[in-house]
Amino acid sequence: MEKGEFILLDGYTLTPEQLVRLGQGGLKLGLTELAWKRVKAGRQVVDSVLDRGQTAYGINTGFGNFANVTISSENLAKLQENLIRSHAAGVGQPLSPERTRMLLALRANVLAKGHSGIRPETLQQFLDAFNLSCLPQVPCQGTVGASGDLAPLAHLALGMMGEGLMWDPADGQYKAAKEVLTAHGLRPIVLGAKEGLALINGTQLITALGAEAVVRAQRIAAQADVVACLTLEALKGSVRAFHPYIHAARPHSGQQQVAHRMRCLLHSSSHPSEVSQSHRNCGRVQDSYTLRCIPQVHGVVHDTIEFVRNIIATEMNSGTDNPMVFCDEDPLHDEDPSFNGYGDATHHHEIADSEYFNTHNSADESSGFIISGGNFHGEYPAKSMDYLAIAIHEISSISERRIERLVNPALSGLPAFLTPDGGLNSGFMIAHCTAAALVSENKGLCHPSSVDSLSTSAAKEDHVSMGGYAARKALQVVEHVETVVAIELLAACQALEFLRPLKTTVALEDLHSLVRTCVAEWSGDRYMAPDIEEAKRLLRENKVWETVQQHLTAFAPVQLPHAPAAPAEGAEGAEGV
Repeated sequence: MEKGEFILLDGYTLTPEQLVRLGQGGLKLGLTELAWKRVKAGRQVVDSVLDRGQTAYGINTGFGNFANVTISSENLAKLQENLIRSHAAGVGQPLSPERTRMLLALRANVLAKGHSGIRPETLQQFLDAFNLSCLPQVPCQGTVGASGDLAPLAHLALGMMGEGLMWDPADGQYKAAKEVLTAHGLRPIVLGAKEGLALINGTQLITALGAEAVVRAQRIAAQADVVACLTLEALKGSVRAFHPYIHAARPHSGQQQVAHRMRCLLHSSSHPSEVSQSHRNCGRVQDSYTLRCIPQVHGVVHDTIEFVRNIIATEMNSGTDNPMVFCDEDPLHDEDPSFNGYGDATHHHEIADSEYFNTHNSADESSGFIISGGNFHGEYPAKSMDYLAIAIHEISSISERRIERLVNPALSGLPAFLTPDGGLNSGFMIAHCTAAALVSENKGLCHPSSVDSLSTSAAKEDHVSMGGYAARKALQVVEHVETVVAIELLAACQALEFLRPLKTTVALEDLHSLVRTCVAEWSGDRYMAPDIEEAKRLLRENKVWETVQQHLTAFAPVQLPHAPAAPAEGAEGAEGV
């Protein structure tokens, strides 16, 4: 829920786009009133365990292979502190401040569900640190993605305890965490029972990076549709392959969406493309696949991104702790609420094993139960990140092939490498090599991380997701795709210069003008890397999409009539259907 400069977390409705905005700074965090009630109720359940002297995993036992070791009451705080310190064993480059904000905000959103058993005052300290941008240093490597992202989240919690390093918003430098907290009027967190475990058990690193990856993938894929239209115009391609009947006959959602966009951008009844009219009777029958099959190739990318987005959005608003705390009022609409996870209720050896406790028969407000489960396993976001990398890579793969057609005079009919005075000038020769190099790198990065698993924690955690690396790789692939599409955008704009004075459609002329506001036409060779970065910036800021968006309602999508129903079984003509 957004309220002015605040996003109020409720544990159920945070979107990937909101999380990315939270990472960028400028927005503050709070909790809804109902979320605070759930947090308080969850903590009361934990406190009732301690009051009754019961044993429950993670509250008064060791962790992992030490789950059967009971911890005395005087050592409960030490237990949680030791957990954070020992698990803060990550390595590698620290997350950027933007990604650390996302990680912190996402963990707060999970805590807001009330299934973690954290004290409200501890969660408030998390929110206060976020709102002041006091950000613990979190190394990017060290998670195997089950039991959650333990190492990265332990570093996040360690800084909040006043240990390790913390990013100081005053000067953008990492300093002693306690020093930064004190300088900004904050105090280190003192952990209570279960709170160390509540802060580190979950998939928030995979999911935070995944949210950024899916938002950026969605943006670059949509803008790649637009850039492809400009390339098709510059190469004097045919629009007949985008006829609505063709795509209604194979009604994949993404394919139809891309074809519709291309029809809108390549046609204008009031200002038709002079480029298109110039080759209307050229006699060429059909184009290469990289032009003719744009809707089919780009379309499945859009559909995959949407599939991944749904997984990430669900994971962002999921309880991923272990054990999980439930209150009596937590509804179970589709199951028998009397089910306790053990079948015959007379068998209580699991309680002794610290897996489950139940206070339903108590008269106080803290009645509820705690169950150990496996929601911390990162397989869902891990698999989705591998899917995303494979899908979005295809945009760069086909984009690089279109760049080849633009710079190759045998395929384009344009000057070699899109430069006047070829030989003296090399033009886009090496820009194309850069695109090819990134596409080749992507092929390696697209090998799925989640097909691997290594047993850890003395075989207690004997299957893991490797989701942290899957998410980091997916972001690298998205970054490469942005660069390749930026090169295609520059090449297509340069190719259009050789077709002047002919004009393309209004939408594509607007796009050409946008690029020319920051990247001039090439009349000869110049330092090209800054131009690629400028084009990439336009794409990262979604400027290409915003420029043409108003033109994308020119045609209503066309649907073919429904296919006739199959004959009923036994009716004439039914045999062999």
